[in-house]
Parts: sequence; C-alpha cells; structure tokens
Amino acid sequence: MIDALLGRPFLWTSRLKVPAIVGLAVLVCLGVPSIAPSATPEEAGLQIAKEADLRAQGFGNFTARQTMILRNKQGQESRREIRVRVLEVEGDGDKSLFVFDEPRDVKGTAFLIHAHQQDDDDQWLYLPALKRVKRISSSNRSGSFMGSEFAYEDLGAPEVEKFSYRFLRDEPCGELTCAVSERVPTDRKSGYSRQLVWQDREELRIWKVEYYDRKDAHLKTLTTDGYQQFLERFWQPGEMSMVNHLTGKSTVLTWTDYQFGTELNERDFSQTGLRRVR
Repeated sequence: MIDALLGRPFLWTSRLKVPAIVGLAVLVCLGVPSIAPSATPEEAGLQIAKEADLRAQGFGNFTARQTMILRNKQGQESRREIRVRVLEVEGDGDKSLFVFDEPRDVKGTAFLIHAHQQDDDDQWLYLPALKRVKRISSSNRSGSFMGSEFAYEDLGAPEVEKFSYRFLRDEPCGELTCAVSERVPTDRKSGYSRQLVWQDREELRIWKVEYYDRKDAHLKTLTTDGYQQFLERFWQPGEMSMVNHLTGKSTVLTWTDYQFGTELNERDFSQTGLRRVR
C-alpha cells in the first residue's frame, strides 16, 4: 500500500478543513516531496499532512454565501441563508464567522470560531432572541449545529496536530483515483473514534469523508461536488452533503459568491462584535 503512495504524486492536506462548513477549502496544487520507501503508513500519512499544511497557506481571507438545506427522514425540507467570512491566521488556526440571514426565526444568529493548532478551538454562538453570547464548551461540541447534521466539532479546522494519520489504499472514485486515509482525533472529548477520507490524486480535492462514532459505528458520511478553482491555486466546493445514517436526516450546503482578498481584519472576528454582525 505504501508503495502505491510513494510511486505517484500525492498530497494529504489537513488545511482543507474537511468537515468544516468553512469549506474543504484552501488547497495549493504544488509538487509532492519524496517519502522514504521505508516509511510506515503512519509516518507517510503524517509527513504528507505536514507538507500539505505548509503548502496550503497563503489565501489570506475570503467571504462567501451559503444555503443550508435541512431534510428529515421523510424528505421534508427547511432552508437557511448564511454569510461566511474566513480569516487566515499565521502561526495558528483560522478564524471563521457564520451569520444567519434567513429565515426570520434565526436571523441575526452568529457563530464565531477561533481555531487553534493544538489547543481546543474557541467557539461562541450569539442568540439574538436572548441577546447574549453563549460559549460552546469543548465537551458539547459533538452536538448538532443549528439543527443540522454538522456538529460543532465539524466546523473547526482539522489541524495536523489534532490527529494521527494512516495511509490505507488507492481506489477508484468515479472517473478519478482517490487515496484513502484514516485520521484519528487526539482529543478524548471528540465525538468521533476515526474518520476515513477520500482524496483524488489529480487535484487533491476531498470527495468523501466517513465519520465513526465512539463505538466505531459508521455515523455520518460527507460528500462534496462542484469544485471551482480560485486565484489559480485554491479549490473550493460548490456543494457539501452530510448524511446521518442513524437518523436518516441530511444537510446540504451550497456555496456561492466566493470572494478572496477582501478587507476583513481581526476586528471582524471579535467576540464583542458578534452582537453587531447583522
């Protein structure tokens, strides 16, 4: 299996922010460093993750619009419109802000993330009906985000240091060839025992992630589609679909109006500013 990895260009990337609603985002398509033929699956996975993390930096910031479609087991739908802002932070995890514009019952709700490379992410939720900011504790991050099939944990950036890695195999994924790798959260409070990731070799985009709960049951599957390339470097998905296999519910996120190089700054991502984001 490792021979298959070493024989072809491949780059694992953790800064794709895989499960994060922020997007599977910022991926730089550059050459791949050589890996020692004697590398174990764990060593190969970690080395590739670190190299990808370095090469996926430099997007600066971006904004986008998002439509969240919630479907229950019977197929009934509800929709939400969201504004997204992301700021790259040198030497630490990125900062992300989600602001709900529609429908009326969630308008003005805002969710702020300060991701960190090693420490727990800081997360705050502003609830306009209560006019207060609620901090999301690390022990509650396996809970549902705004009734969706995305957990609070899924929204933070999966930094390299927060997982252990193991390359598994290559296999076809549609017309592409994908490398399949496993990553295991190092945080004991994580709601997941492990995640399996499918990533194509041509452009290094993530097409599927399987999530396994603490009992190692297959809990959810994320699939992506509609990738677009921005600034001739960065790939962003047009659609992300999360299916919960236990409940039969699903959430689809469609992304539009990506804008890179905006005038965002640190003040736009402050806890005190959450009340004014409308």
